[in-house]
Amino acid sequence: MTHAVVVGSGIAGLMTALHAARAGVDVTLVTKDELEHANTRYAQGGIAGVMFADDRVEDHVHDTIVAGAGLSDPAAVRVLAEEGPERIRELISLGVGFDRDDGGELVRGLEAAHSYPRILHAGGDATGTEIERALVSAVRDARIAIIEHAFLVDLIVEDGAVRGVELLEAGRDRVVLSADAVVLATGGAGQLYNRTTNPAVATGDGIAAALRAGAEVADLEFVQFHPTVLAVGEPFLVSEAVRGEGGVLVDDSGRRFMLDVHPDAELAPRDVVARAIAARMAAQGGRPVRLDATAIGGGAAGPETAEAFLAQRFPTIDAAVRERGLDWSREPIPVTPAAHYLMGGVVTDLDGRTSMPGLYAVGEVARTGVHGANRLASNSLLEGAVFAARAAAALASAGASGSSPWRGPRALRAPLAAAVHAAEVGGIVEHAAVPFSRSALQRLMWDHAGLERTGAGLNSAAALVAGWRAQERTPQSVHELEDENLLDVAAATIGAARARTESVGAHHRIDTPEAAPTGTPRLAPDAAASRTLTGALAC
Repeated sequence: MTHAVVVGSGIAGLMTALHAARAGVDVTLVTKDELEHANTRYAQGGIAGVMFADDRVEDHVHDTIVAGAGLSDPAAVRVLAEEGPERIRELISLGVGFDRDDGGELVRGLEAAHSYPRILHAGGDATGTEIERALVSAVRDARIAIIEHAFLVDLIVEDGAVRGVELLEAGRDRVVLSADAVVLATGGAGQLYNRTTNPAVATGDGIAAALRAGAEVADLEFVQFHPTVLAVGEPFLVSEAVRGEGGVLVDDSGRRFMLDVHPDAELAPRDVVARAIAARMAAQGGRPVRLDATAIGGGAAGPETAEAFLAQRFPTIDAAVRERGLDWSREPIPVTPAAHYLMGGVVTDLDGRTSMPGLYAVGEVARTGVHGANRLASNSLLEGAVFAARAAAALASAGASGSSPWRGPRALRAPLAAAVHAAEVGGIVEHAAVPFSRSALQRLMWDHAGLERTGAGLNSAAALVAGWRAQERTPQSVHELEDENLLDVAAATIGAARARTESVGAHHRIDTPEAAPTGTPRLAPDAAASRTLTGALAC
């Protein structure tokens, strides 16, 4: 019997474990925190899928590719759109209580860049929490070994194949868990930035381990910044669905500025809205813009109407807003962009296989090609579910070798040349003067590899990260090991951003004279070779 280790307990990891166990694979599920504490539980907006008779797969495909600025893999997008409805029906069968109207029909919602209201929600704005609850229950009832509070230190590589994981378990020494195959479902790397919607566990552990093992990684320059995050207290995401219901963005003067930016105004692709907000903030001295929800849900008839609607439709957001002393039924609330989602990651084929035998990747840690340069709203949960089922099927068919034919983009293999040595950036010596800390790295990434980037800023960031990585450290604790992972992923992200010299999607170079039009599949001359990177970290 094949033994597989699945690392991660969000929708991707839980669905992979469930499907693989059903197919006869001996599964051990490893999670960094408690089983329930994954990024999935924070997903508010919902899950997209062609679940209604008047919607079309072709339209979902089109919307995804347009949002991805033309860089999405059409084959991967078609898999997502065609197989998504079956996965959503499976979630319903597992007990996910998607919202329904008085007649028992699924309630549909509209979000940015969708041409049809195909978004399903649960508990109003608690979709991720409800999905996580149902899947955790199913996994606990299945014949799946579970190891909680176990940190992924590294992948075990033997003769060029992944054959297990090294873990640091709470209260124990490091241990090695052997396996025929390993599935990374470790999520993204939001903690690279000082403003993020991601939980503290999102430190790029799976991507860093894959880089060190030599697996191919791509598109790390494409970091999505969610436009609307509460600017009071700890960052808290205000779902795209609020704007889908009619919320609008206004500046200090009360002017609805998105009407001047994009034909779809507040429902433009996320990268467009996030940059527009940043521009308005800069123009008004750094003060946040405001999200005006006072007129939605019949709120124009009076604040009491808006209050009731917002509390019923967005209970989680409503509570967070009011905890901060704000009443969004009566006045606009301050919002700002924050790092939200990583479109790139470990390169996989359509069945979750990576470039290394025995290693699979699913969910945000993976680069399936679905998202291109900018993720379409509410496609992330769907991607996790769809490709988890496919990866589990591939695991089951691989047999005890843990491997089956790689069908990924071999033609894109290239060394990580963009992650430069500090000496290459021409005399920048600031890395010798700035001591390393996680907060210093996060500020650096926000300033130079965030919403807007320049070649000079990226060169400076590359030098500083190279200097930090060159320092001798002996990480022992989970926090220290996370820091090393963040440094590795930062080096690769900066390198990828330096290589792509034109603006496209979520990667915006303000020193680029002319950005590629959204939806146009165009690469900079030197970017084609840099989109897929090996694990040779030169920075």
